[in-house]
Amino acid sequence: MTIGVGLLGLGTVGAGVASILTNPQGRHPMVADLALRRVAVRDPQRSRPVSLPPGSLVTDPLLVVDDPAVEIVVEVMGGLEPARTLILRAISAGKSVVTANKAVIARHGEEIAAAAAERGVYVLIEAAVGGGIPIIEPLKQSLGGNRIRRVSGIINGTTNYILSRMADDGAGYGEVLAEAQALGYAEADPAADVEGGDAADKIAILAGLAYGGTISRASIATEGIDRLDARDVAYAAKLGFVVKLLAVAEHMGDDAEGGALLDVRVNPTLLPKPHPLAGVNGVNNAILVEGDPVGQVMFYGPGAGAGPTASAVVADILNIAGIHRVSGPQAGLDPLLAASRWRRCSLVGSAHTSHRNYVRLRTLDEAGVIGKIGTCFGDAGVSIQSIVQFAGHAGAAEIVTITHEVLEARFRAALDAIEALPEVQAVAACLRTL
Repeated sequence: MTIGVGLLGLGTVGAGVASILTNPQGRHPMVADLALRRVAVRDPQRSRPVSLPPGSLVTDPLLVVDDPAVEIVVEVMGGLEPARTLILRAISAGKSVVTANKAVIARHGEEIAAAAAERGVYVLIEAAVGGGIPIIEPLKQSLGGNRIRRVSGIINGTTNYILSRMADDGAGYGEVLAEAQALGYAEADPAADVEGGDAADKIAILAGLAYGGTISRASIATEGIDRLDARDVAYAAKLGFVVKLLAVAEHMGDDAEGGALLDVRVNPTLLPKPHPLAGVNGVNNAILVEGDPVGQVMFYGPGAGAGPTASAVVADILNIAGIHRVSGPQAGLDPLLAASRWRRCSLVGSAHTSHRNYVRLRTLDEAGVIGKIGTCFGDAGVSIQSIVQFAGHAGAAEIVTITHEVLEARFRAALDAIEALPEVQAVAACLRTL
């Protein structure tokens, strides 16, 4: 039984998928049953790293979606539109969809899931988060019997490469970003990566799967690494930490109606060096799931690139192809998140969450300054784990404080009081700490 596949996009990931489908030797036997029928590209004359079936290239993506010989549509073109419209059109035509598009799923996943459930087709999204790391299916199925306490991860390879280089070589952010762009790890416009938007898309998807409801992507507190100072990476290392761009979804309890209250955020975070995620370096990704009764489970591997992401895409294609073999194309399963949409999820305001914190203050180099800072923290009910003074310049000092876990509202009140001290020139940096 041959199953026709249509491909929307032939960039890095699309070419990787096409290469697998057109070279089935040595792979799972079902790969040989997949026929690449049509491929939509912008420029058919462009040189391609893969040989395609004659006549398969088209410039109009509707020719892929509407082709009766195409039973599974694979969307790897990226962006919100026309990707969303094409996905919905494929679903309306009774075709299952595989997508690596985290931006579309994070913002329009509920709409797409509803359409697919009504039409009785599948939408699989393993490649949308973590590249080649299998995390979507484990959250949907293997870990379904757990109460998930927290999902945290390093889920953007570009920022992890930059932070790894800054830590290893003491290089500045701008210097390493330029290097990452030259190596192809960062886009010419790196905003989605370095400002945290890409990681926020991905944690929205993971949180929805883990906690069973729709996550408001626009409500996720997001801070990137674009304003991170190399000295904070260096100071963190001296204090026994590494800095990572961490995406976190944490269950804070339930509301009166049983809905999940969640703290979902993306920000640069200090991790103690023994932490499981602290040793994840370079372009690798890792996702740590903490639940009851499983404990801690970590998924680790390459988070981007043609090979890893194409691997995840083809795994989803094979998943759908196997169901087609057994049940026919109209399987009728709730497709996108399976049975995971079972309760309402609300994001709590940051003032009501509790965290440890790293603060770097630029102050006058005078006796008694540390004591005054400590008094401000104490008056606000903030307990200090450590406070260290580093040498500054021209009569200034840098004071780095790490707090114990404290309610954010209390911490912010302490910072306001500290900023008002005449000896304090600036709150130079403020980072979350695990």
